[in-house]
Amino acid sequence: MKKEPSTSKITKDRIRVETVDDYLAAVPDEARVALARLRKTIKSAAPKATEVISYQIPAYKHHGLLVGFAAAKDHCTFHLMSTSLIRDHAPELKDYQLGKGSIRFAANKPLPATLVTKLVKARIAENEAGRNYRDRK
Repeated sequence: MKKEPSTSKITKDRIRVETVDDYLAAVPDEARVALARLRKTIKSAAPKATEVISYQIPAYKHHGLLVGFAAAKDHCTFHLMSTSLIRDHAPELKDYQLGKGSIRFAANKPLPATLVTKLVKARIAENEAGRNYRDRK
């Protein structure tokens, strides 16, 4: 049985949630499985990060916003929040559709845990050094 979000308010096709568990409960099954796996990998790679909802998506903070993820109608997105990391890791990301600071992937083809771990650790290093996506255009 699908768990209903404990706090939800639908606005413009989005469900407003307060926790990552609520967010995951509100997305379709296939996306939920992929994003739960991504969540586990992020938490393992960044054990000191705080899990939050930011801009109505699950996100992690460690010396500022670190990474986040979201489900869309036809894909999932891993938000690196760093244009420089996307640029620096472009060869490893060539099989994915990229945004300025994000990676899109199909729910049935999740990102490899080793790649996610590498990228999260690189984001931690950026944040700890005081750099973030706004600083390095």
